[in-house]
Order: sequence, then structure tokens, then C-alpha cells
Amino acid sequence: MIDITKNLEEEFFVVKISGEVDASSSIYLDEAIKEPIQNNYKKIIVDCSELTYISSAGLGVFMSYIQEIKDQQIRLVIFGLNEKVNNVFQILGLHQLLPIAANKEDAKQLINGL
Repeated sequence: MIDITKNLEEEFFVVKISGEVDASSSIYLDEAIKEPIQNNYKKIIVDCSELTYISSAGLGVFMSYIQEIKDQQIRLVIFGLNEKVNNVFQILGLHQLLPIAANKEDAKQLINGL
């Protein structure tokens, strides 16, 4: 089960993911990431502090936007990964393609420094 909330905090578009992202729920993650990109938000923060599991399909969603984020000069930072989810990001090398922060404040500082 996945729950995604989206809101604007100052100049940051925040996407909060709760629960599990698997093959069947990855479409909702895709829609949530696509929305700020299509609406030309330049600072996107993805809150994964309540994300308990992510499958390869969920990781594929992030990977599918890497070039578009780069081309549109969008700053996207992920934060709050638990140890298990962070290990998956590390193993697949996604941490080298997308910035990851420990918490929201670090994410905001990192995004403003990109």
C-alpha cells in the first residue's frame, strides 16, 4: 500500500511517499514525480521518511526522470531513506545520480547549493 502527498513549502515542491512502492503502485509514484516536472517546478524534494520498501519498478521511476531533470535544470533531492531502502539505492548506484540527504533541512540546504 502506498500513500503519496504533495504540497508546496516555500519554493520547494514536496512529494511525501509513505508505505511500499512495488510494481503495482509505482504508477502512483510516477504520477507524483511527473506533476512538478511538467508544471516547471525547479526545486523538488522527495520525502521518503515513511517509505518502507521500494522495488526495482519504483527505482525505475526515479531513473526514468534523471535525464529530464538534468535537461530542465531541475534540482531534485531525496531524503529520509531508511537503512534497507538506502542500501537498495546504494547497490544500484542511484545515490550517484540523484542527491540524497538525511533530513528535510539538509535536503533544502543541498537543493539550494546545487
